[in-house]
Amino acid sequence: MSPLPLPVRVAAGLVASAVEQARELPRLVVELPVTAVSQALQASMRVQQKVTELAIKGDQALSTLRPVEERPSWATFDDDDESFASGNGASAVTELHPHSRPVPEPPAEPVVVPSAAQEVSGPNALPGYQELTIPQLRGRLRHLSADDLRVLLEWETTHQNRAPFITMLSNRITTVTEG
Repeated sequence: MSPLPLPVRVAAGLVASAVEQARELPRLVVELPVTAVSQALQASMRVQQKVTELAIKGDQALSTLRPVEERPSWATFDDDDESFASGNGASAVTELHPHSRPVPEPPAEPVVVPSAAQEVSGPNALPGYQELTIPQLRGRLRHLSADDLRVLLEWETTHQNRAPFITMLSNRITTVTEG
């Protein structure tokens, strides 16, 4: 038997491929939504990666034109205040840059202030108490005795009467006296 001409063989191959595709069609129809969603998500992720890469390159290019402040003026934290850092338990925290700032001195003994000045700066048990925030106060309470805590509580209730401060002082007095 002589071989059939090339165009006839190609046509027979096309028909056989069409029959195979027709048999696979039910499976492809079921998989089509999942495949389409998957491809759309992949395309979205590629676009996000490209945008991020461009943003990084842009940041690098712009950083040569405008150097960034090492410490922006608006970036202040409670532990930047030396008087706060000395009594807040900072020694228990591992610093990323241990040589970037000096080690704070241990807290000094409270200075006795005349009673007339108590109205300005707060009670003698903790000078500057009136200006402290809750986190700053929390850091300093560990170093005070039960008597000092009672003095602070009495001053708070008679002067500013701030509920969060009263609660914190009361809880600390309970902890110190029961412990």
